[in-house]
This record gives sequence, C-alpha cells and structure tokens, in this order.
Amino acid sequence: MGKKLSLLLAPLTGLVLLVGVAPVSAAQPQAAPQSGAAVCVDCHTDTVNAFKGTPHAESAKGCEGCHGDSKAHVAAGGGKGTMRNFKALSAADASAVCLTCHDKGAQKHWAGSMHDGRNVSCITCHDPHPQGSVPKALLAKPQFELCTGCHLQKKAALMRSSHMPLREGKMTCTSCHNPHGTPYPRMLLQVSVNQNCYSCHAEKRGPFLWEHAPVRENCMNCHDAHGTINDFLLKVKQPILCIQCHNGFASGGMGNAHASRDRYALNQSCMNCHPMIHGSMHPRGNTFKR
Repeated sequence: MGKKLSLLLAPLTGLVLLVGVAPVSAAQPQAAPQSGAAVCVDCHTDTVNAFKGTPHAESAKGCEGCHGDSKAHVAAGGGKGTMRNFKALSAADASAVCLTCHDKGAQKHWAGSMHDGRNVSCITCHDPHPQGSVPKALLAKPQFELCTGCHLQKKAALMRSSHMPLREGKMTCTSCHNPHGTPYPRMLLQVSVNQNCYSCHAEKRGPFLWEHAPVRENCMNCHDAHGTINDFLLKVKQPILCIQCHNGFASGGMGNAHASRDRYALNQSCMNCHPMIHGSMHPRGNTFKR
C-alpha cells in the first residue's frame, strides 16, 4: 500500500517543485545604463543636478549633446580624452559646439566678431552648469563684473563722477552692445553711435530747423559714452570744448565779441547763452540761443 501511494504522489511532487522554481528563473537582472545623464550622475552628481535647472536640460540630447557619446567614457571607467572636455578645447572649437544650436538671433554674427577674433569662447562668459540659482543667460558672473574684468579702461571711466548708470543697475553693457557681434562698429546694437544714443535720448534726434553739425555727425564728438570727470559726460570742460572748434571766438576773430579776455569766454559755459546746443526749431535759432 505504501509503495502504491508513493507512486501516485511522485508526479505531484515534481509539479510542486516546478511551480516553486519558475518565479526564480523568470526574474532577469536589468542592465546598467551605458550612456546619458542617468550614468553621468553616478560620478558627476553636482554637475548633473546643476544642469537640470538650466534651459539646456530641456534638450533631449542631455549631457551628450555637448560632451559627445559617453559609451567609451563609461567603458574606460572615466578618464580624460574619452569625452569632449571644453576646458581642453581651443576657443574656436569650444564655441563651434555651442554654435551648432546657437547660430541664430543675437548669436548669428559671432563668427568673425571682435570677441571671436580675440580667442574669447562661449564658456569664458557663460557657465552651463551654474551652482545655486540659475542666472540669466547662464552668465558666469554678473554682467558688469564680467565685462569690466577684461575692459579695464571702461571700468575706470565708469567709476568717474559723471558716468552711465551701470553701477546703479539702471542699464547694462548689453543696453548698447551685443557681445556676440553685430555688423556695426564696436558691436553696437544700432547702425551708428547716434542711433544707439537716440534709442534713449529721443529728444536729441530732431528733426531740427537749425542743426549743430558735430551733433549730427557723432554724439561722441563731445561726449564720452562711458564716463568723464565733467558734467553731462562731456569730454572736455566748457568753454574749452566749444573753443576746440570755434577758436575764432576765443581769439576775437570774425568780428566777434568773445575776445580771449572777455568774461564770456573765461571760466563760463557757452551754454549759458546757447542752451539749444543739439539743435533749434526756432526761426531765429541759428545761434542756438532759443
């Protein structure tokens, strides 16, 4: 009887063993990722986390969009030379990577611009992995500090008593210039100095019935755009500024009353009598007195 019972239970025992083994054999280990931000975060945690908050994080290419395929880097266990390292690239090569996307709009004139010609690269001014809050345009430093770090003469001018209000934060360098280049002189936003100035000082544009020739030609004939020690950003104190062109007045020439010792020509402003120096709309304003 016992032998017959054993023979009947044997198939059931095998079935139980198969049922118990099946779930174990079905569980397959998942392969570790070989590329993309998911593998970068294992070693570059801070950099990847900083990158997540930037506009670049919206790109489907992720880290590899700029640094190249990471498969060789992962296979080698890390190390230099297996991915694109921007700090090791030349300025032209580093900027070329950025220009694969940023070749339109305000960046379209970068090639051949003043900064490009002086081996300035995109990462000189921009940080794609900012620590902390994400700054506008991913700037590595505040704009005023960034620009004046190279342009020391302009920084000195902006520290003078009469200056453009950059220190006060009312305007920035990019209010007048495009650091990525323009087809105009000095990377100006407008076609000329005057057009740049008129974008804020519209009342100086005119049209005037009587125009002052040096004003129409270039505002910087009389003003320094960044800063001076004279009022109204004037290059030279009055009346010396005016006398540089109107020297006949200082010498008493042309039958004029402004002789060299006349009180009107010494230590006084020509604008005491000629206030409409940028131009006049008055029928009798040819001397800019009204």
